[in-house]
Amino acid sequence: MSPIVTLTLNPAIDQTIVLDALEPGTVHRAREVRSHAGGKGVNVACCLADWGLPVAATGILGADNAAPFTQVLAEKGIADRFVRIPGETRTNLKLLDRRSGDTTDINLPGLAVTDSSLAEAEATLLDLSGDAWVVLAGSLPGALPPDTYAALTRRLKARGARVVLDASGPPLAAALAAGPEALPDAVKPNRHELEDWVGHALPTLDAVRAASTSLRDRGIPVVVVSLGAEGGLFLTPEGAVHAEPPATEVASTVGAGDALVAGLVAALQAGLDLDGTARLAIAFAAGKLTQVGANLPPRATVEALARAVRMQRLS
Repeated sequence: MSPIVTLTLNPAIDQTIVLDALEPGTVHRAREVRSHAGGKGVNVACCLADWGLPVAATGILGADNAAPFTQVLAEKGIADRFVRIPGETRTNLKLLDRRSGDTTDINLPGLAVTDSSLAEAEATLLDLSGDAWVVLAGSLPGALPPDTYAALTRRLKARGARVVLDASGPPLAAALAAGPEALPDAVKPNRHELEDWVGHALPTLDAVRAASTSLRDRGIPVVVVSLGAEGGLFLTPEGAVHAEPPATEVASTVGAGDALVAGLVAALQAGLDLDGTARLAIAFAAGKLTQVGANLPPRATVEALARAVRMQRLS
């Protein structure tokens, strides 16, 4: 089995600060502080490794504070193919309000990525890809153009790779506007990201489905829209389903969307049908909710969650 490959061009050390309640304009006392090496592609790789799949992670790290990434990749058995450049990887602050359960994100600027460091990361990615599933995930450092993912997808698909894209804003729009040879094989926006792309609110499941169908009609075979506590909408050539997670005790919502992407990729690599894909992806996300950091519970727990996912086939 070819290793799954993840790319993270704008990784981060996620620092979660737990508060009794977030009150803007007041002084707070942190009840707990947790730090994890993160970034969407890193989180996806960690969940895939927990599931037992071979995975390689690449992208660009700041050499000055790369130790947390080196450690977690080694602990998870993930092949570390990151390019390290001078400077520090950014830190993202996440303020967790215990009263409401909401998390407020403060994302700091990323590394200054040069053309040469991007070229090195791209060469590594292409060398790893072959006919593998490749996950392009997360924001782009400010110096990179919005069409970076579209250009990478074109090159990857020319080599036989299958591409899953999890991006937002201009990088997502540029990727979706690309020609047929540069369209990803699967995309996973959340509802807000999909609304941003279509330019208006999508208040109902029917509205989300209509927007998602327009993406599939562009030539993207698999479209998944994450809906938070409502689960996700899954569209493939087989049809469409709405999958809702079973009730779980939430330890942290950080990275749940990344876990869903990991479950989607695991299902696609295994060749599961539409229902099986939706069940596994939602089970990954639900399982991650019970864990702190980008981790899954034991495999048997995830499988039990998958069986408990509520499925609604959409006509």
